[in-house]
Amino acid sequence: MTSNERDLESMHATATRIFLNSLDACRIESAFDRHIQFEDGVLRRPLAAGDGEAPPRDLRLKDYRQIFVVAIGKAAVPMLDTLLLRMERRGGVRGICCSPAIPEKRNWRIRYFAGGHPLPNEDSFAAARATLALLRKANTDTLVIFLISGGGSALFDLPLDPAITVNDAIVFHQALIGCGAPITEVNSIRKYFSAVKGGRLALAAPAATKLSVLLPDVPLRSLDTLASGPTSPNSTTLAEVQELIARYALADKFPPTVRSFFERGALADSNPTKGKSSPFLPLMPWGERGHATETVNSKQEETAFRNSVFEVLLSSHDLVENARIAAERAGYFAVVDNSCDDWDYADAARYLLQRFAAEQAAHPRCCLISGGEVTVVLNRTPGAGGRNQQFVLACALELAKTPEEMLVVFSAGSDGIDGNTRAAGAMADPTTVQRALAFGYDPEDALARFDACPLLTALGDSVVTGPTGHNLRDLRLFIAEPH
Repeated sequence: MTSNERDLESMHATATRIFLNSLDACRIESAFDRHIQFEDGVLRRPLAAGDGEAPPRDLRLKDYRQIFVVAIGKAAVPMLDTLLLRMERRGGVRGICCSPAIPEKRNWRIRYFAGGHPLPNEDSFAAARATLALLRKANTDTLVIFLISGGGSALFDLPLDPAITVNDAIVFHQALIGCGAPITEVNSIRKYFSAVKGGRLALAAPAATKLSVLLPDVPLRSLDTLASGPTSPNSTTLAEVQELIARYALADKFPPTVRSFFERGALADSNPTKGKSSPFLPLMPWGERGHATETVNSKQEETAFRNSVFEVLLSSHDLVENARIAAERAGYFAVVDNSCDDWDYADAARYLLQRFAAEQAAHPRCCLISGGEVTVVLNRTPGAGGRNQQFVLACALELAKTPEEMLVVFSAGSDGIDGNTRAAGAMADPTTVQRALAFGYDPEDALARFDACPLLTALGDSVVTGPTGHNLRDLRLFIAEPH
């Protein structure tokens, strides 16, 4: 092994260490202690610096006859376990937990469901039905704590139209995933498809006090799209959703039942507050004749959200900031650039490589950090891969043009899962393409077929963490050493 090869191997290890250290610093337990505290029978939400004037942030648990907990998303289990461990009063607590897998250790007060991701399954529907049934029991002396994290859009779903089957919903979600739209636009469409998104969980318990604890995998400016906004007011209009479906040519990719659902006029006509600028559709799925089986009025709508408070537990900003701290501790000049969030992966690769080259010219030992997610348009049946591995392989093809550089690119998902693979992401350097060709792989063909995982795995350049219980979007790192 040459000295350059040893240096590149060391840089691979450093990039991995920065990623793992930043993940470890975003512990749900410590975030709860900062944002959600239980003292003397009171749930307290300490004011953050800069909050200024704010509504009361304390909830006296003794004021509530019953407490419901609904945990949804990839981090549902650790969020739920952390909450229940810290609650002083557990009598009267009931709840639902919908996560990718049912944990071995379970609380008897909670019903657990293993929803599907990235595509829904039967448990996704069952969890949604069970939650709506639970929330219908809520009243003015009920406190509902929602624990919402990324992945909830697929893990937890129920179509408004009962004619839409689980298989139809799977095809619908597949079309959205591969269309190349940013997650905020994808989830805006999902809001109008689902009986448990776009604020409908809040509307299911209008009189109850509701606290939503959020672990977002979306930009903070778009918190209402986290898990497609089950408890958040829906700011998206039907006209905007129809425009998105047309822009990304989605209608022909939807199964007939879903296409009919979005095309027929009943969607707009069934809005109980039509003409009052309300973004809400019926609360419950449609009946046999296409009419809502249960609706909400504007007064219920106003009450439902007046009784709602929200708390952001952690976000992509925490992940990026902890990566910056870890990089500086490792002796790098750290630069953060999140401007390519929701960009096409190829455009993001070119931009970040150019930005890094400019930074490296001034700071030879440099680390460029980028948070958020890139997008991939699937125009064919994909191979094994995900957006992070696709991004890394695109970077590898660019780096092959300057084989003398001492540069490593790292990209991984904070949830430990990239696309349809078991890898969280991957790494590349200027030798990646040469090594792949020596192993009999064609990097350009793998990129075109969205099949980056086999190549990167064969080179030992995959990043495998297993499910992390997090979902704080992706982290990209570019690190370089002086020649």
